[in-house]
Amino acid sequence: MGTVERRRRGGVSTLALLCATALLAVSGAVGVTGVAQAAPAAPEPGAKSLEQVRKEIEELYRQAGTATDAYNLAEGEAKAQSAKIVEIAKQVVAGQDRITALKDRAGAAARAQYRSGGMPAGARLALSGTPSQFLDGADRIRQGEKATTDLLSEMNRTQSDLQQYAKDATAQWEKLEANRIKQENAKKEIEGKIKTAEALESKLQAEEKARLIQLEQEAQYQAQTAWLSTGVLKEINSSASESGKRAVQYATGQMGKPYVWGAEGPDSFDCSGLTSQAWRAAGKNIPRTSQEQLRLLPKVAIKDMRPGDLIIYFDDASHVGMYVGDGAIVHAPRPGRNVTLTGAGSMPIKAVVRPDA
Repeated sequence: MGTVERRRRGGVSTLALLCATALLAVSGAVGVTGVAQAAPAAPEPGAKSLEQVRKEIEELYRQAGTATDAYNLAEGEAKAQSAKIVEIAKQVVAGQDRITALKDRAGAAARAQYRSGGMPAGARLALSGTPSQFLDGADRIRQGEKATTDLLSEMNRTQSDLQQYAKDATAQWEKLEANRIKQENAKKEIEGKIKTAEALESKLQAEEKARLIQLEQEAQYQAQTAWLSTGVLKEINSSASESGKRAVQYATGQMGKPYVWGAEGPDSFDCSGLTSQAWRAAGKNIPRTSQEQLRLLPKVAIKDMRPGDLIIYFDDASHVGMYVGDGAIVHAPRPGRNVTLTGAGSMPIKAVVRPDA
């Protein structure tokens, strides 16, 4: 059994452990195999309000995830625009150097005419002593006139190019400023949502925080069980590509590292930071954000997905995880949580995309 296969099987064991934890959190639930267990215990006093808190916190973090995507996209665009501005600056310098060289050539021609006494070429031609001198002189005049015309045309083109470069640079600066504002607004929204969610959690007692984690696991487990009960896993049997295996190996190797919004490793990740870096490690550059991954990568049917494919979650494509096989994903969940394995159906699936299609 290969290293990647062992990791994948190990991941499934971890998923099973998560499911077992959820089972222990409730006195009964439907098992992965669909066999009915003991009836759920009666909810503890206050459990409903705690469940409401859980949903509120979950929604706040999901909204923060949407804002994180906007932040990451604006950051990527700002980097591209900065690079474009640098390239335009190089073109401007080259254009200015070209103008200087053309002016030097024009000056040399003027100096040559001055040294000849300032006599126009036509007059010198008329004073030529022989027919052959006349013909040679006529040819040189035509060549000189063409060279002058070409020189003036090239100067005009270069000056026009410089004007266009200036317009391009202005446009790129305006886009850069717009993206800076987008980044700042997204950052404020992210920080606001996370701060509100953390404030809600901070008010909970230690027992309530532990119960909150159990409620999260129960909700994920119930969603996963419902997904598996459709028989979907029987249809999913595709093997990973070689690059997909490398991507899965990288992503699962990050388990236990914390979620930090905007992070791309190596010590912490956000959800799309993990998936984009995993595929970079596999030799494939993909879009940075989950929304761009959805928009630009080829889509595949759920029944055809294979390890390494990316599953995009929620209607606003605010979350992404990597399918690792056997109904599980590896993902960076949210602030306060670490990169981990969970059920592929534990959140509402929007689409599946394939980086190496």
